[in-house]
Amino acid sequence: MTWTLVLALSAIAYGFKVFGLVIIGGRSLPAVVERCLALVPAALISALVVNDTFSSAGEIIIDARVAGVAVASVAAWRRAPFVVVIVSAAVVTAVIRSTGILA
Repeated sequence: MTWTLVLALSAIAYGFKVFGLVIIGGRSLPAVVERCLALVPAALISALVVNDTFSSAGEIIIDARVAGVAVASVAAWRRAPFVVVIVSAAVVTAVIRSTGILA
């Protein structure tokens, strides 16, 4: 990726944001649209986590990462502190990789 491409994509992204402000202006969006837009960040981060957990080189793979994400999900669901979530996921992933249970 070149700097020219990075700058061009940055300018395009900025243009889209400005274009949205000009089009929408001071008008408010319908409540349904605002509720949907509020869910976009969570859906995007979930998609990225699933993609990085279950795929490698374009193939579906089940390995130690899946166990780590599962432990992190349970810890987050149980409202453990963020550090505990990250460390527990890392420890489970490392233990499974070191024992060779899941290659």
